[in-house]
Amino acid sequence: MSIPFELPTEDRALSPYTGYTRAHWEAVADGLLWAAWRWSTPGRALLDLPGRPSRSGVRSDGLEGFARTFLAAAFRVAGAGGDDPHAWLDRYARGLASGTLTPGRDDGESWPLILDHDVQGQPMVESASVALGLRLTAPWLWKNLDAGVQDRVEEWLRGALRHVPAPNNWYLFPYTVAGFLESVGRGDAGTAAARQRALELMEGWYRGGGWYADGDGRAFDHYNGWALHLYPVLDAHLGGDGGLAERYGGRLRAHLDGFASTFGADGAPLHFGRSLAYRFAASSAVGLGALTGYTPLAPGVSRRLASGSLRYFLERGALTDDGLLSLGWHGPHEATLQPYSGPASPYWASKAFVSLLAPADHPLWTATEERAPVEEADRVLALPAPGLLVQSTRDDGIVRLHNHGSDHVRPHEGESAAGDDPHYGRQAYSTRTGPTALGNVADNHLSVEVNGRGSVRRRIRPLGAGHGDGWGWAASWHRPVFAGGPPMVPGLRVESVTVARGPYELRVHRVTGAPAGTRLTHTGWATGPDEPLVSALHGLHGWSAEPETVRAPQGTAYVPWAEVPRLSAGAGGTSLHVCLAALTGEPGPGPLADAVTEVVADGTGVEVVWADGGARTRVSFAPLEVTHG
Repeated sequence: MSIPFELPTEDRALSPYTGYTRAHWEAVADGLLWAAWRWSTPGRALLDLPGRPSRSGVRSDGLEGFARTFLAAAFRVAGAGGDDPHAWLDRYARGLASGTLTPGRDDGESWPLILDHDVQGQPMVESASVALGLRLTAPWLWKNLDAGVQDRVEEWLRGALRHVPAPNNWYLFPYTVAGFLESVGRGDAGTAAARQRALELMEGWYRGGGWYADGDGRAFDHYNGWALHLYPVLDAHLGGDGGLAERYGGRLRAHLDGFASTFGADGAPLHFGRSLAYRFAASSAVGLGALTGYTPLAPGVSRRLASGSLRYFLERGALTDDGLLSLGWHGPHEATLQPYSGPASPYWASKAFVSLLAPADHPLWTATEERAPVEEADRVLALPAPGLLVQSTRDDGIVRLHNHGSDHVRPHEGESAAGDDPHYGRQAYSTRTGPTALGNVADNHLSVEVNGRGSVRRRIRPLGAGHGDGWGWAASWHRPVFAGGPPMVPGLRVESVTVARGPYELRVHRVTGAPAGTRLTHTGWATGPDEPLVSALHGLHGWSAEPETVRAPQGTAYVPWAEVPRLSAGAGGTSLHVCLAALTGEPGPGPLADAVTEVVADGTGVEVVWADGGARTRVSFAPLEVTHG
């Protein structure tokens, strides 16, 4: 698809994989800003982009437009050493003055007040972008504001310090506000308390291996990169705090060691978790690592990942004809969104432009692009802390994520089918497919049907994960949750194991406590009829051998209409169910029935002998053990 603004000529010598250089990043930032600023109010305080409003309302959405584009402009100008050929900072200076003149007033320019997250919380989110933008551009913007405007901006920002954030990454918003205020000599006990509280919570949310939970539960998703790592590492970098930089930078390095393997060869990040309309913000941790040096990646690999992600979305319809980022993934896609998403929400993608803080002579921009991890070899990587298993194949460039640990169910919440979230509850996700929408057949899902009511997976309890040479596994258990009646069946439990090897996924489920007459279904990957993809599913034990094909008329974020393979079986008491699944590029790996030569199941588990080389995979339960050799 065409990009509605001009980009520089590609440089395939320096960037053989993407063609993009630093000049391309600057041009994209400028193009996005020109398009968004067409919709500003006369006083420049609000950018009222066209589209359906978020649940926070139109005024909050207008502030969001100002704040999130300001972040892009700040990275753009600060990265150029203050050079601002399009006078972006003049616009934001005027908007700061207008928006804070009478905050809370119902007029054409005033910003909404920052209140508690459950009252009027969205302005707190935007305060972090305003504060970070001001900190980045302080030598050219803040120092030139009138003293009265500076005082008004500070007073508005301090609303983030006085009110209660949502119990997750939101605590980093007052942290970021406090960091800015302290950087310009306006710190006090309130700023110190906000920073201390956020850092205390971060210690509790850190689960090891470079992964934070987004709050007290088990939500592991893209917020790790574009929030939980970005704010503290960038704060330490800007403030020159070596102690904090080493602590949080070391965690960023560990995170990137696995996260780098989640980008497809086409540049796509994983379609997994919430807020996916932020799109290429998924590369922000990669750029931040390159900027600060806290990365295991060579500079050419970092740029290949970041530029690949940026180009991926620009070429697949992320921009409207007017040059605005749409609410969706490739193009507009309602099922990808959350109620908090408004017309300007996608501009959190601005965080990717943190890469521009690396100057033109930085190795991030001068090194020749190198292959992404997915382009080097087939990989299987277990991430035990979040309970995830990453599986990638070089020939087709696809990355798959098997989810045995991330559920986005808060600790205080009960398990209700009404809260089913396709972006967390499915068993697997990838860089080439999206989950089917609610109301359609669920892809990559084991459904337990009791008295005609199918189940969903809500809270996921990880049982472990590991990997060896060319293979890996992850396991979890859950209690099936039902809608339209009693939410759970006493004693009913599902234990699930995924073993990945090459393009194959060995999926093993043990169902215990099932009432007589229970029916099970298990689905594979959702693909469109015209995609060059093969979605295969084959029963090995406890299933009908061959699947039926069912339809998802609402499609996915990738296709308007999808098909899903589905296996079925009866169950009762304790039963074991084993199948093979695969998602590959055409022509595919061949019939899945030919991938194994022997399947032996007993009361304790199953052993599979692979046709390729005769290796044996054994999955045992009570206790759980997975071996391969």
